[in-house]
Amino acid sequence: MAIYLDETQRKSLADMAGSWTWRTQWPTWLLIVTIYGGWIGVATHARELGLPLTTVLLALLGAWYMSLQHELLHGHPTRWPLVNALLGFAPLAVWFPYGVYRESHLQHHDDPHLTVPERDPESYFVAYATWMRAGAPIRALLTFRNTFFGRLLIGPAFAIAATGVTALNKIRHGDGRDVPMWLAHFAALGVLTFVLQSVCGIPAWVFVIGVGYGALSFGSVRSFQEHRTAHEHEHRTVINEAAWYWRLLFLNNNYHLVHHDLPHVPWFALRHVYETSRQQYIERSGGFLVEGYSEWLRLYAFAAVAHPVARTGSDHVRESPPASVRFAGKN
Repeated sequence: MAIYLDETQRKSLADMAGSWTWRTQWPTWLLIVTIYGGWIGVATHARELGLPLTTVLLALLGAWYMSLQHELLHGHPTRWPLVNALLGFAPLAVWFPYGVYRESHLQHHDDPHLTVPERDPESYFVAYATWMRAGAPIRALLTFRNTFFGRLLIGPAFAIAATGVTALNKIRHGDGRDVPMWLAHFAALGVLTFVLQSVCGIPAWVFVIGVGYGALSFGSVRSFQEHRTAHEHEHRTVINEAAWYWRLLFLNNNYHLVHHDLPHVPWFALRHVYETSRQQYIERSGGFLVEGYSEWLRLYAFAAVAHPVARTGSDHVRESPPASVRFAGKN
């Protein structure tokens, strides 16, 4: 559901939706060609590039591809979910079937439950009962995961494990709806891995671990402190005024509050929407504004941004943002 700041914004977006760029979605089509073309180009030249550079480039392209998948599941570039699903089906980032990711992410858009453990599938917090059941090693890992480097190093492992456990629990409880998606994903992954190893000279383990895990790690930069706990759910989502290369890699999803309010707005319009109403969005976020991902790196390289345990429901705690996070009226 779209949440507009006011009637003026609603009319402005309606006018933008009628533009040639928005109707044709040509920036997204160009993006699709660029990502697929770049990925294939790097893979087929792996021997010339060398394995280390190939791995890094494919991981970056994999992270970019995941950003594209995020755009696809929100209804771009076509209005037909099946067409978008076919465009995002290829396992270029290895780990998660597009359909499973789509279902999980749309559940995440239930904004009143953002960050709530067991309600928000993308929460980096755990319920108090889960924390109490965990042993000291798991508690240490959960705390480390809430540091910047921890999110990059072990965050993907937690995501992979959680997705696998969820899939197995569904099957155990007689819910086999996701099984065809997983089987199709593994089949495509097997074919792609075979081709990469036999034709391009990229070992299977390099693709699965180096490229796949690396893509998730690059993507974890965006998700670090993307949401915080707060009483008002509008205050739980960040606005990150990141540099152009991060904006391109994450397709402007750094303006995350704007995306949560207006999930139907395509990536190429998000920056304009934000800049047109910048002060209003800062106020709406409760001042949850940061100047780029280097800010998080500087503050939380090895310091946990928040304790892993979060209260739920009406007991959501309001955290004090770091001193460097700017507030409305103080810019």
